[in-house]
Amino acid sequence: MNDAAKKIQRVYLTLTLGNTLAASFIWGINTLFLLDAGLSNLEAFAANAFFTAGMVLFEVPTGVIADGWGRRTSFLLGTITLAVSTYLYYVLWQISAPFWMWAVVSVLLGLGFTFFSGAVEAWLVDALRYSGYEGGLEGVLGRGQMVQGVAMLFGSVAGGVIAQATDLGLPFLVRVAVLGAMFAVAFALMHDVGFSPERSTHPLRATRAVLSASIDNGLRNPPVRYVMLAAPFSAGVGFYVFYALQPYLLDLFGDPKAYSVAGLAAAIVAGSQIVGGWLAPHVRKLFHRRTSVLLVAGGLGGAILLVLGFTRIFWVALALLAVWAIVGAGAMPVRQAYVNDMIPSKQRATVLSFDSLIGSSGGVVVQPALGRGADLYGYPASLAMAGVIEMMALPFLVASRRQGAAADQASTESAASGEESLA
Repeated sequence: MNDAAKKIQRVYLTLTLGNTLAASFIWGINTLFLLDAGLSNLEAFAANAFFTAGMVLFEVPTGVIADGWGRRTSFLLGTITLAVSTYLYYVLWQISAPFWMWAVVSVLLGLGFTFFSGAVEAWLVDALRYSGYEGGLEGVLGRGQMVQGVAMLFGSVAGGVIAQATDLGLPFLVRVAVLGAMFAVAFALMHDVGFSPERSTHPLRATRAVLSASIDNGLRNPPVRYVMLAAPFSAGVGFYVFYALQPYLLDLFGDPKAYSVAGLAAAIVAGSQIVGGWLAPHVRKLFHRRTSVLLVAGGLGGAILLVLGFTRIFWVALALLAVWAIVGAGAMPVRQAYVNDMIPSKQRATVLSFDSLIGSSGGVVVQPALGRGADLYGYPASLAMAGVIEMMALPFLVASRRQGAAADQASTESAASGEESLA
């Protein structure tokens, strides 16, 4: 990696660190926060579903902004939108607002995150290629995931400790403050290189053109299409499991006020992100095809959730949670590299946003459905159902594999050195 590429990587890691740190202050206590505000399990997960619905609604428009106005502009808009909507969440908690207000603000939260999804990853890939970097993407994306895990580890634990020492609302105010700082950092360090935004005097016409090109390079591209169609199952389950584990583990622990335990659950996921990010390029060496990694991870993840649904011992549940998170985290950079190697630069942010949109659409359906299952049958049963749903992604990954895309067998830095593969 040359000096220019190293600089790009440093900026990417800095943005990832700050952005994840800001977001993670509430991840460990979000479900408890909603329940404390007077929402039922169904309403709490329905609020999360409205959040993902916001992501579905705005993924493509914000992706077009990133491709048409610049990835830096998109990131800055995201920090502002997310800070404002997070503060509104705090206000709703203070006034014990009715559910419809939570639904509206949850959609705004989803809007905030869509400005980030696709834009940062597209900025990184194009800037690295412009700098002359020719190595595999798994290594860089894996490092980003490791930094993301470190930030999540600190933020989720700190959020749980702050909530237990004060109240469930203060971590939301901390998030607002950190987002303000990240706006300043991104304004100073993040500049679009290797990519020229194509601003148009006819925004609706430009939106249609970019969307059409994105569909051509996304849903109409068979190997990409099948990976995208697998996303609603895996992403929807991921959303639900992460938030359901907070009340589930508190119930196993036996103390509904031990908010630091909820933070510990998020911290274990964060630690697993670090391990998974480090493992990703090494795991990639073991398989001839990237889809082999995705298939193994999907099968293992679903099986672990099935076992987790029948677990009644707190420490065993924590261990299973850690393994589940490591499996998913280790596969994620491989998936990102696979998709990025199949899409062109001009529509990269929009296609990645479209991919995120399809994954989020699964969360809109899966979260309230499994939340209702938790109301009727308990959290353990809902986790077992989540395992079955996650395995529904496997046939689509098999279909993507059968397309024989060159990206499926693309060389990584270590594969290029002639190491043997096992699958």
